[in-house]
Amino acid sequence: MLLVRGLRQRFRLTAISRDYKEVNKTGIFFFGRELVEIAIGVERNGVAFYDSLSNSTKDEMARGAYKYLTDKEREHIEIFQKMLGSVGEYQPPETYTEEYDLYLKALVDSAVFSDDQVAREMAQKVGSDAEAIQIGLRAEKESILFYSEMRDLVRRSDREVIDKIIEEERFHLRQLLELKRNLASG
Repeated sequence: MLLVRGLRQRFRLTAISRDYKEVNKTGIFFFGRELVEIAIGVERNGVAFYDSLSNSTKDEMARGAYKYLTDKEREHIEIFQKMLGSVGEYQPPETYTEEYDLYLKALVDSAVFSDDQVAREMAQKVGSDAEAIQIGLRAEKESILFYSEMRDLVRRSDREVIDKIIEEERFHLRQLLELKRNLASG
């Protein structure tokens, strides 16, 4: 969360848009579209993590669980991609485009699964299936915290989108908890 606060201060002035008056009055500087794009990046990294685990585990039950999680991450990507159509387009001023892209990448990189390669390497270093599920649980919890923090920083019109993202992440967390119980009892 320190990263979020630091980035919030650093980029407050760079997120200028057609909604400048609203942004300026409320201190809001994120747009729902940005967070949906971040969510897609995080979910793609989750696909890389769980897919790598499913290819490396010898336990059939765990393999099935990891494939299931991979499929769920892919479903979330599809859901988030559909959400992109419901949120307004945000185009940073041309002078900030490169800096803005780096900023979005920094937000994705602050996640547990910071990029595809890191996610795959993390999966290869996992010592047990229980540890892998714990990493997944941590990732979902951090995602929920991140989106909850960001919810109040977007335009009111985009909050519904963020609420949907949080709802999806909570659902995924519940699924992981159920898988953890099944792996422990199985």
